[in-house]
Amino acid sequence: MSAESGARPRITAGAVRELLSDPKIFSELPAGLDDDADLALDSLGLVWFLHQLELRYGVEVEPSEAFLAEFTSIRRITEYLADVHEP
Repeated sequence: MSAESGARPRITAGAVRELLSDPKIFSELPAGLDDDADLALDSLGLVWFLHQLELRYGVEVEPSEAFLAEFTSIRRITEYLADVHEP
């Protein structure tokens, strides 16, 4: 991200996977986990994920947003972020 453009970097499935690999979210996220595999984010893990998303990418997602209940896979999270939080 350049200072001149002010544009946020695209958040890829790899970036989502990296954030989810944080031990405070998933202690052992399998390296070969398919992007469509079901995830079960608990409330604390979700809050930590959203916090890290904001710190690293400047993306703010309110925990009250209805779609958060649909954060059930790496692909769905990535698609949500691309649809709602990218220019």
